[in-house]
Amino acid sequence: MKHNFGAGPCILPQEVFKQAAQAVLDFNDGLSILEISHRTTEFEAVVAEADKLVKELLNVPSGYSVLFLQGGASLQFAMVPMNLLGDGQTASYLDSGVWATKALKEAKFVGNVNVVASSKDSNYTFIPKDFEIPADSAYFHYTSNNTIYGTELFDVPETSVPIVCDMSSDIMSRVIDVSKFDLIYAGAQKNIGPAGLTIVIVKNDALGKIDRKNPSMLNYQSHIDNDSMYNTPPVFSIYVALLNLRWLKSKGGVAEIEKENKQKAEALYREIDRNSLFKGTCAVEDRSKMNICFVMENAELEKPFLKFAEEQGIVGIKGHRSVGGFRASMYNALPITSVHALIDAMQSFEEQQAKAN
Repeated sequence: MKHNFGAGPCILPQEVFKQAAQAVLDFNDGLSILEISHRTTEFEAVVAEADKLVKELLNVPSGYSVLFLQGGASLQFAMVPMNLLGDGQTASYLDSGVWATKALKEAKFVGNVNVVASSKDSNYTFIPKDFEIPADSAYFHYTSNNTIYGTELFDVPETSVPIVCDMSSDIMSRVIDVSKFDLIYAGAQKNIGPAGLTIVIVKNDALGKIDRKNPSMLNYQSHIDNDSMYNTPPVFSIYVALLNLRWLKSKGGVAEIEKENKQKAEALYREIDRNSLFKGTCAVEDRSKMNICFVMENAELEKPFLKFAEEQGIVGIKGHRSVGGFRASMYNALPITSVHALIDAMQSFEEQQAKAN
């Protein structure tokens, strides 16, 4: 058995894999999900149900649209300012990691950007706090979870400014109040489905307030008016996302999966803090529940431990080059048994090193 802690594209439930595999062979009366037209009533029903489940699971208020788009969160870095940042206006950004930096870089091509705070000087080991968001900002943008550095912003900043959030790596992992946001976007390949799909949840009243004429594909209203089918959508990715959303609902929804995610994270952090060989990399109060980053007290032991863990069936824990060490990504579908397997490996390696010394 493999215990997959990969950061993404990531683990999905086994039952979702099996259902998706069957649909590749036969989705509807002998036709594969890969070959059906997105204009069929059968696929329109897939999109409608996926839309309904996103709204239900996240308790999305009326007056918001859910979009199923392509291009990843990286395209949203540009689409957000193109649709929300008017000429002469300034958007405020929180710089808490690589993806936040990339988002503000793209916004600068469109208009003025104000960085309210940054933790870059400390290699993003904490979430900046006590920053001020100028009241005249067109919007405030932040990244809720930083996959590379293992930090997570749990409380939505208090501001009268419209809030935009990149929730790519923690959407559907914990309860959020969607009404606090004008726009949420998320690449699907963490907790929603496979790569190739991006979810956007946008407040309808937030659009149409700027004079810029955007290309149709880069205009949110084009996708709203066409029910996410302005062009051929990522059919298979949407279908697998639907299967995963059904699975999440069957588990009791976001509130229940949040409890499981909390248990998984607490168990691993407890071992990191206890084990004499390991240590965490970021501020305790900002520790992510999705991406747990840690290193070894003795860096020379990192390769031996990685090899030891792989022998136990543990894969995907090598840390990002920006941090080094290890990163255990624990998305919704990762069972707590896999977390215990990693903990067991850490304890066994500690015992092995103690005997060797």
